[in-house]
Amino acid sequence: MKISSDFTSGNIHCIAAAAPDNIRLSILPDHDSKEMQWFYFCLTGAANASCRMVIENAGQVSYVDGFRDYHAVASYDQDTWFRVPTDFDGESLTIRHQPTRDEVYYAYFAPYTLAQHRQLINRARESSLVSYQSLGKTPDGHEIELLTVGEAGAGKKTAWIIARQHPGETMAEWWMEGCIGRLLDSDDSVAGKLLSQYVFYLVPNMNPDGSARGHLRTNACGRDLNRAWLEPSEAATPEVFVVRQKMQQTGVDFCLDVHGDEALPYNFIAGAEGVPDWSPTRQQELDGYRHHLAELNPEFQTRYGYPVAAPGQGNLSMCTNYIAQHFGCLAMTLEMPFKDAANAPEPQQGWSPARCRKLARSCLEAML
Repeated sequence: MKISSDFTSGNIHCIAAAAPDNIRLSILPDHDSKEMQWFYFCLTGAANASCRMVIENAGQVSYVDGFRDYHAVASYDQDTWFRVPTDFDGESLTIRHQPTRDEVYYAYFAPYTLAQHRQLINRARESSLVSYQSLGKTPDGHEIELLTVGEAGAGKKTAWIIARQHPGETMAEWWMEGCIGRLLDSDDSVAGKLLSQYVFYLVPNMNPDGSARGHLRTNACGRDLNRAWLEPSEAATPEVFVVRQKMQQTGVDFCLDVHGDEALPYNFIAGAEGVPDWSPTRQQELDGYRHHLAELNPEFQTRYGYPVAAPGQGNLSMCTNYIAQHFGCLAMTLEMPFKDAANAPEPQQGWSPARCRKLARSCLEAML
């Protein structure tokens, strides 16, 4: 029997694995950071055994409430992921499962690896609607990739959608897969109408270094990209530096920053109400988008979300606030759960890649 995580996006330290019912583990923190919560590992040699895997430092993670009422995901083929019994006592997270095969993977949420990212980019580039650009390199040497969908023209606006500033929030790139798929569907009237009005600038993965390293929130330099928008560093946060530079060239009329929330079991949108230039008109735009999305997709809701910042107190180092203030546009942060959606539960899979993709389709329709 063996525990391993020596693969892209993997994260776990095996303390002991002498018996299937006493596997002791711990999560590794992000490089040069105290942030930690993402885990992804493989168990081999335990087919048909009753396994008990205890993550002993779960009470020390970045978002302890994220493990309350949470169930880990498992997969035999890394394609279909399902939830397994999981308990949290405030200190340790215990995963119980009797695998039916010799090799099984466990993760915090369904991973979206760099290999999957490469396939997503390559599929998109096959479309005549798409142009590809590398905006620069990350500290680890990965490309910072931009897909432009549609062509600029008279009267057209610019829509920016970015995802996975926090690499452990893999649901964000599953969402991007659904977004790209709909925009490139030549038979989709919603996509056609949107592309007649907008050029879309898409960054499917803002943080490939953190994604490869198995980080929760930071890049290779231990920096949280979503706290770097006011003064990005070309050396420490080049991902934000080059994307913001490109935004200055194109302008921004609409921006959606796609994330996942560890603790709240809901899909919701956070706005930029705390920025200095907020107004009743901008509030109406934000409320209108939320309202339409909730009508289109019952898995989205408007009751639960983050507290609203006081007037003028919004953190301008965060993407949504910076974009809303600097470009004077509707900018929003979409949050999806690591758990199930409490208002529309599906216990077998919880919140899942398929549901992420469907929500993306609804988000585009709400935009229209």
